[in-house]
Amino acid sequence: MIFKLKPAIKDYIWGGTRLRDEFGKTSDGERLAESWELSCHKDGKSVITGGEYDGMTLEDLLKKNPGAISTNCTNYEDFPLLIKLIDAKENLSVQVHPDNEYARKFEGDNGKTEMWYIVDCDEGAEIVYGFRKKISQKEFEKAIEEDTLLEKVNRVKVHKGDVFFIEPGTLHAIGKGILIAEIQQSSNVTYRVYDYGRVGADGKPRELHIEKALDVTKLEPPSGNYGQPETFKLPVPDSDIEYCPLCCCEYFSASRYDICGELSAESPNVFLHILVIDGEADISGTSVKKGSSVFVPAGTDTVNIKGKCSIILTRLNKI
Repeated sequence: MIFKLKPAIKDYIWGGTRLRDEFGKTSDGERLAESWELSCHKDGKSVITGGEYDGMTLEDLLKKNPGAISTNCTNYEDFPLLIKLIDAKENLSVQVHPDNEYARKFEGDNGKTEMWYIVDCDEGAEIVYGFRKKISQKEFEKAIEEDTLLEKVNRVKVHKGDVFFIEPGTLHAIGKGILIAEIQQSSNVTYRVYDYGRVGADGKPRELHIEKALDVTKLEPPSGNYGQPETFKLPVPDSDIEYCPLCCCEYFSASRYDICGELSAESPNVFLHILVIDGEADISGTSVKKGSSVFVPAGTDTVNIKGKCSIILTRLNKI
C-alpha cells in the first residue's frame, strides 16, 4: 500500500503563488512560500489523503506501523527526513544551520544537512552559497556589524536542474525567482544572519541569531561535496526513462527520473518518497500529477510508475 500526502503549508513573507498556481497546493493565505511534502516535524506534519487512513497524520500512521520507516526501525526513534517545495518570490534571509551536536544541545532539534534541486528559476537568479574566500570570525562579525556581509558571500547564478548540497555551517540563501525542492534532515533550526531590513507581521524587524551563527558558521568557501550519487539507482528498463543522480549523503539518497512509459521501484528495507515535479502518472493505482507527493512504506514489494512525468525519488541511506 502507498500513501498520498497532503503537505503542511507555510506563508512566510518572501513566498509567492507558484505552488498554488502551478503545483496545485491550497492555502487560505495570499502567499504560499513552502509546502512540507514529507514531514513528521512538530512545526508542520504531512497528512494522508484518500483511503482508509484519510486525514491521519503520517506521524500517527508511523507510530502504529514503525516498520514502515525501516525494517530496522530501532534506528529511527524519530522520523528522519523533511522534504519541501519552496517558492522564493523574494530573497530569503542569509542564514546558517547547525550540526546535530549543536542543535540538540541548544535547540532540542536535529541539525540540518540539506540538498537543493532547482525545479525552476528566473533568468539571472542566484543563491548565496558560502563565502568567496576564507575569512576570520572577527572579519565575519565585523561584516555583520558594518552591513557589508553581502560583499563577502559567494553568489552563484542558478539554472533549472542545478543541485546544491548544503552542509551544516554553510552560510546560504535562496534568491528571489527560484523554486526548489529541498531534501533535508527533519529539523527546523535556522539562524538568520542578514534579512534585508525586513519586518514581520508584527511590524518589527525579524529576529536575527548572530551569536549562534558565529558559533556554527564555516568561514570558508563550500566544499561542494555531493557524496557518491551513483550508489542508489533503480534499474531503468528502456531508453524512455532518463536517470539523473542528485545527491547521496549520510542521511539520504535522491535521484531524478524523467519517465515516459513505466518504471518499477522496490522498497524492501526502507521507505521511498516520490515527489512529482512535472507531468502526471499512475503510481500503483494512485493518480498523481505535478505537485503530488507519495510515501512508499518499507517492505513494499513493487511500485509501478506509469505515465509521462518527472519525479524526485528519495530514500534513506541507513537501514
